[in-house]
Amino acid sequence: MNLLENKVVIITGASSGIGEATAKKLAAEGAHVMLGARRKDRLEALAAAIGTNAAFQQTDVTSRAEMERLASVTLDRFGRIDAIVNNAGIMPLSFLSADRVDDWDRMIDVNIKGVLYGIHAVLKHMLERGTGHIVNVSSVAGHVVRPTSAVYAGTKHAVRAISEGLRKETVGKIRVTIISPGAVVTELRDSITDETVKEALSNLTYGIPASAIADAISYALGLPDQIAINEIVVRPTAQEL
Repeated sequence: MNLLENKVVIITGASSGIGEATAKKLAAEGAHVMLGARRKDRLEALAAAIGTNAAFQQTDVTSRAEMERLASVTLDRFGRIDAIVNNAGIMPLSFLSADRVDDWDRMIDVNIKGVLYGIHAVLKHMLERGTGHIVNVSSVAGHVVRPTSAVYAGTKHAVRAISEGLRKETVGKIRVTIISPGAVVTELRDSITDETVKEALSNLTYGIPASAIADAISYALGLPDQIAINEIVVRPTAQEL
């Protein structure tokens, strides 16, 4: 039995990378997907490619009002929300001494507040129904901190802490899953504004496709309600962590 059939799933950061791959994977399994991201043209193209199982709403996750609107549009279109994948994130790595404070602010707004606003947008509805699944995309940077990743890792540690707190507060009602990817071939590195750091990362010889993370998300969402996957770490075999 396919437990993803007819499930309604909101996906943020759906215009590329992990979000796009997840949308395609879940829709192929029979889920209804609501796509949220800032780039409307890409959302339109993706929704058209998926077909009737997909709808979209242009959304900036740093806006609480826009995240509330995303949830409202989903309810209007599909009648309920079974799950949300809080996937939107940026990774402008830099040394703290570089003083890229604007990058720090953007990471906090997107990577932390975006997840919180996603939780806020669906939590009341899920609690009223007594069921739901919240998937928050963290990172291996939520487990280890390396030079240039202090702020980014801080945001991803925060995602894990928020997810664990949410799990304990809603135990028995809502499933909460953390997905922690390692190096993935996506546009995430494009958010790096420090050219020295960006060039150094361009020399990495490993990276797994976004579809590998989509498979992990699909697996967690597709399990029976009485089974909760707390966290999945997915990394290239060549990556230590």
